Formats: sequence, structure tokens, C-alpha cells
Amino acid sequence: MISLLSNLKIAVPDKIFIKDPESSNLGKRIIEHSILLIDDIGFDSFTFKKLGSKIGSNESSIYRYFESKHKLLLYLTSWYWAWIEYQLVFATHNVQDNKEQLNKAIEVVTRTIKEDLTFTHINEVVLNRIIINEYSKSFLTKEVDSENKEGYFVVYKRLIRRLSEIFTNINSNYEFPLSLASTIVEGALHQHFLKAHFSSITDCGKDVTPTEFFINLTQNVLTPITNGSK
Repeated sequence: MISLLSNLKIAVPDKIFIKDPESSNLGKRIIEHSILLIDDIGFDSFTFKKLGSKIGSNESSIYRYFESKHKLLLYLTSWYWAWIEYQLVFATHNVQDNKEQLNKAIEVVTRTIKEDLTFTHINEVVLNRIIINEYSKSFLTKEVDSENKEGYFVVYKRLIRRLSEIFTNINSNYEFPLSLASTIVEGALHQHFLKAHFSSITDCGKDVTPTEFFINLTQNVLTPITNGSK
């Protein structure tokens, strides 16, 4: 299994980049240090000039990979969701019990992230902080509809559909599996943000994790309907 994962390549829609950053050492350094720099100064203050200074390369060399910092953010967010998706698939593969599969799936999309040594040039813990703090900036733009048509968000939408299918396996009569799936994925980011910055308005903290909250929420939403106990 370890040797299989070491050969795994996370697929990002190729329209997002000009040159695949995974294809060269410079490209991997661009990804590695952009994550660290965005985490340090925030996406709004991040520029290719600052990144170039960090990696000892000309600003123009970064533009050979990405036409803008917005496209770079789209790459990072797509990579993150594809990484989450592959974890979800491996965690639920061959799990026969629907309830156990549900719990494992929710855990994957809501848990506190640990670094994955399979991808040495990407610190997933730091990238997760960027997703929590900056992800909405990748789609809250005037270009979101055209970018959606171009397939920039295909990985994220595929993850939502996978999760919704697991809900349907639990209760095929539930009418809103996609809405529930997207609420959990987005809500997990929000709860982690609240836990870190506005702890007085969330029950998640030292004693309650976002995973526990969303497992409880999902089971309460799906199970009563199945049992006819409403």
C-alpha cells in the first residue's frame, strides 16, 4: 500500500496551469513555498515577486507555470480537494457496513489534518490552514461561472457527489444528499475557523471535534427518517 501511494499523482485540471508544476523541481518549489508564504502573509498580500524572492528565481519564471496568483490558488485548492478525495476513497473502500462507511467518510472531510509524507513538497497541515482561511477567494469572483464551465472546480464537485452517494446508501429516501454533503464540507472549514478564532460561538474545541459534531448531525438527519420516528 505504501509503495502504491508513493507513485500516486494528485490530478488537477490542466486548464488551471500553463505548465504542470509537478513536472519539474522548480514547479514543486513554487508550490511548496507558495503554501508557506500564503500562510505567512495571507493571499491578499501574496505576490509572485515575493514568491520569486523566497525561491531565488525570477518572477517571470513563475508566470511560466501560472498566469496569475488566482490560478495558483485554484491549483492549491484543487490539489487539496483531490487529496481529500483519495483519502475518502481509501478510507471507505471495502467497508461493507453503511454506517461505518458514513462515519469514516465524514471523518476524512472534517478531521484535523496531519501531514502526509507521501508528498514531500507539500505541507498538508499548512495547506489546510490556507483552505480554511482563503478557500472562498478561489470562487467568490465575477469569473466563477465561466471558470466552472471550464472545469476548474470539477474535483471539489466530485468530492461532494461521492459524499452524497454515501448518504444515499444510508437512506435512499433522503431528499437533500447533495445539500447535506456540501454543507458538511463547507461547514467543517467554518467550524475549524471558529474553533481557532471565535471559540465563544462554537461547541467545537478541546472536548468536541468538528468530526463528532458532523457525525452527530448527519446521523440525526438521516436515521430518524429511516426509522419513521418523526
